[in-house]
Amino acid sequence: MKEKLINGHSHIQLKFDHADIETLLVRSEDFYLSMNKRRSVREFSDHNIPQEVIENIVKTASTAPSGAHKQPWTFCIISNPDLKKKIREAAEKEEYESYQNRMSDQWLKDLEPIGTDWEKPFLETVPYIIVVFKKIYDEEEGQKKTNYYVNESVGIACGFLISAIHQAGLATLTHTPSPMNFLSEILGRPKNERPYLLLPIGYPAEETYVPNIKRKDLNEISKFYK
Repeated sequence: MKEKLINGHSHIQLKFDHADIETLLVRSEDFYLSMNKRRSVREFSDHNIPQEVIENIVKTASTAPSGAHKQPWTFCIISNPDLKKKIREAAEKEEYESYQNRMSDQWLKDLEPIGTDWEKPFLETVPYIIVVFKKIYDEEEGQKKTNYYVNESVGIACGFLISAIHQAGLATLTHTPSPMNFLSEILGRPKNERPYLLLPIGYPAEETYVPNIKRKDLNEISKFYK
């Protein structure tokens, strides 16, 4: 393995799989076709999943790029039934308040085709919940260490996480009860971490229905400059 020093730090030669054009086309289309089957699921089976699968999914998320390679994230994996129950109760309390008093009429109308409400029974049904925390800063020997582009970095890692969940053959849902501070309290997280996203993970229930909606076409979401 070739190595050289840059600014006094070790750099190793990149080993890159330089695919030909045909392979690029096949890989890119296959991945798109797979991800295009991804749907947000709100009805889950309680079927067990090996912890090793979840570990692989989280390790995949941790390969995401981050500002100055600070990796400002913590993935909390919850399978304990008592904790899942506490999370559901606290989430439903916030969600009820949101649906009743916080959301605008337009917001509620926009949610009608999705069919959501304040009740979140899936938080107890699923075998695993992953709560992603962003690390506002790190601490070393009592000293604060700056993290950079925290929201962007954690957002990218969550994208990797969702992709890995789907590619493993499982389903998930991006759940963001607001405010989410109760997650820090229930899970005993340190003061330098803030809850960012909650994802239930499992198999869909045997008979699951999802909204009959479509994604925007390529020409609606992109602009090519030649």
